[in-house]
Amino acid sequence: MDGWKSNLRYDPIPLLGSSSNEAIRFHVSRDILDEPLEQVNHLWEMKQAKKMLNKQQEDGSWRYPNPKLEIRSLKGYNQVETFRILAILIEKYLLNREHPAIEKVAEFLFGCQTKEGDFRGIYWNQYTPNYSASFMELLIKAGYQDDKRIKLGLDWLLSIRQDDGGWLIPFRTANLRLNEAMARPDPVQPDRSKPFSHMATGVVLRAFAAHPKYHERPEVQKVGELLASRIFKADRYTDRKAPEFWTRFSFPFWFTDLLSTLDTLSKLGLSVEQPQIREGIDWFIEHQKKDGLWKLKLVRGTSDKSQNLWVNQVICRTLKRLLT
Repeated sequence: MDGWKSNLRYDPIPLLGSSSNEAIRFHVSRDILDEPLEQVNHLWEMKQAKKMLNKQQEDGSWRYPNPKLEIRSLKGYNQVETFRILAILIEKYLLNREHPAIEKVAEFLFGCQTKEGDFRGIYWNQYTPNYSASFMELLIKAGYQDDKRIKLGLDWLLSIRQDDGGWLIPFRTANLRLNEAMARPDPVQPDRSKPFSHMATGVVLRAFAAHPKYHERPEVQKVGELLASRIFKADRYTDRKAPEFWTRFSFPFWFTDLLSTLDTLSKLGLSVEQPQIREGIDWFIEHQKKDGLWKLKLVRGTSDKSQNLWVNQVICRTLKRLLT
């Protein structure tokens, strides 16, 4: 093996490249083997993508199954389900704003944006830096990076940082439980003196890493260094606090884990010489199987029979970016 693969014990490409999943083979060829490929539109016609597209509602959203309305509103639930479906369509099947379904869902999501710039509803009236950033990350990847509403949202995220530079879920600084916070009519303002949450910060930073301009800003680079310093450590807040959450994976990314973090830091251009980043890379090297792939603890998307292969191709894509 040569190049970035020389850092690995075994070659993962033969099994990934021979996957029966056409979309995975496309990603491997384009992102890992650097092969010139045709337009992505043919992936939009795959059975799995069309099945999801056929369930889109007239307002652009997807309906959440079996919502519990005592927890959040139907629109809030639909935001969650819309995020889940949209992430699959954009990350796996590479839909973008040229597809009419993406135009419709973008307007649904932007309709949840407040004048301040955040996207609200999942936690009722409370600030959600994590979901606000997650929506924007996907919209940026779909081609909305120059939309003024994206700028409004990213600037809001920068304005609501903690004094140490990172992010958290603001109502956690008031020691409120989710149900207590959602009973408040107005958003709880964060106590800026409290330390950042790396689990929340890892999610928020993905939106900045996806943006062609914001990812270069000094304050964003600094937050990347803060996130790297927390790899394998326990979070300072109750949400996904334990260190073992670093090695529970999903794709598309939802929470902060080791792979999503290394993917983000690689886009920010942080050095692999940073000890915590090197430690994360070494974890993947040490956990590779003899067939070249990784068997991992998956926490979302397991209904997709190809889910482990999807995560494996993202590992390769990320390691290539870091080690080339």
